[in-house]
Amino acid sequence: MSGDGPKTAYELAMERLRQKDRESAVEEQRPLTDAQKVSIAEARNVYQAKVAEREILHQDALAKAKSHEEIEKLSKEMGRDLERLAGERDRKIDEIRKRG
Repeated sequence: MSGDGPKTAYELAMERLRQKDRESAVEEQRPLTDAQKVSIAEARNVYQAKVAEREILHQDALAKAKSHEEIEKLSKEMGRDLERLAGERDRKIDEIRKRG
């Protein structure tokens, strides 16, 4: 954005948002301890195993499905389960990072 003339409300709002992003990023940039790194890796492995287990169960259910509607339902359930597991994993990692 140029320094010529007054800034629009949009430009001012965008500057404030960028400033907030910079401030929040600084707080999150603390180096992780070795214990945190190990805990985060363990959490990722646990959730990766849960996702793999869920995918196996999903494939088995798909093989047994008898209708297009049943396949759609199973696919939606799988999507919800994957989102839930990713959310749980991310919350767990955030908790580990905040423990410091």
